Amino acid sequence: MGNEAVAEEGGRDIRQEIRDRVMAGIDLSRDFSDEEVLDMIREEIIEAGHREPIGLAERMRIERDIFHSLRKLDVLQDLLEEEDITEILINGSQNVFVEKNGRLIKSEKHFSSEEKLLDVIQQIVAATNKIVNESSPIVDTRLSDGSRVNIILPPIAVDYGIVTIRRFPKDPITMKKLIALGSITQEMVDFLEKLVKAGYNMFVSGGTGSGKTTFLNALTEFIPAGERVITIEDAAELQVRGVENLVRLEARSRNLEGNLEVSIRELVRASLRMRPDRIIVGECRGGEALEVLQACNTGHDGSLSTGHANTCADMVSRLETMVLMSGMDIPIPAIRAQIASAVDIFVHLGRLSDRSRKVLEITEVLGLKDGEVELCPLYVYEPGDGNEGRGCWKKVNTLKNHRKLQMAGIAL
Repeated sequence: MGNEAVAEEGGRDIRQEIRDRVMAGIDLSRDFSDEEVLDMIREEIIEAGHREPIGLAERMRIERDIFHSLRKLDVLQDLLEEEDITEILINGSQNVFVEKNGRLIKSEKHFSSEEKLLDVIQQIVAATNKIVNESSPIVDTRLSDGSRVNIILPPIAVDYGIVTIRRFPKDPITMKKLIALGSITQEMVDFLEKLVKAGYNMFVSGGTGSGKTTFLNALTEFIPAGERVITIEDAAELQVRGVENLVRLEARSRNLEGNLEVSIRELVRASLRMRPDRIIVGECRGGEALEVLQACNTGHDGSLSTGHANTCADMVSRLETMVLMSGMDIPIPAIRAQIASAVDIFVHLGRLSDRSRKVLEITEVLGLKDGEVELCPLYVYEPGDGNEGRGCWKKVNTLKNHRKLQMAGIAL
């Protein structure tokens, strides 16, 4: 074993010794503040330093690591404090991957054992009053900073516990930032701003990691401040700002304490009795699509939602499928009529080969034609060729439905 490995092993022994001594000194009959725990850790580090010299930098690392293991989320806490990390993928205690600048890399950090990872998982779910175990091995939740968390435990995960964390920036990404990132043009932003203010119903579509939630969040900055807005999500992620009359609802899974499940569908139905001006559903995944479409068709103009799809046309098919998942016996022509009447605009996002995220298409819904939902692309992103490497947006059609703009007194 090399000198570095010996030093690392010794560092782990010192950490474990200090951690054990701190744990032994904590009186479980009362709550200790973070400051008190830190003082205890520092005292034990000083005591350990008398027996074996410890450098200042190493002391600080030991103090941080032990404090994170006792009061925070262990090595996960270090990763959460790195602002340039956008996703954290934990495949068991020894394999931790992070996404930086759109690329996945393996982190040098890992948990001391599978038991420690399970302790951290239970700490995460307990913070939102949820439960995950062998009987209920899958859970969606969130961290205190709003990061989205998905957890899958054995026996569903064959080898070890899996944790997937999608992080969001502390300051929400605005349309101005999206323009700076080259995700959209100023002309398209001005166009969408007028549509949101006029109350056009919009669906944001795209694949996994294309930026749907981020874009939906950015769209909400155009909502007039005086409106009553209700957001409905599986795990609360949206950061709607500038709206004083805001109600945030979050779905709940059935757990072992006997609490009954509260689904997105139930929340959408309940929101209709809460006098909303707009309803924002974080993502449609199933039968709740029927309630969302009905809400858009019953006077709640300006409603917004997202969904997984490869194109705008595919999003129409996905909506049809999701409505059928509601269990209601509704013929396809009636579903298509609902979609054509409820949705005014589709905004489709994508992730390109260079890992950048862009608005690939803004499409207007014209209505039904020959039994199909008729779509009319307004803005389309055309990738550049191999030599140029850069694409551009082209305006291919003009908006045909001006009724809501006219009613709002807004001119394009």
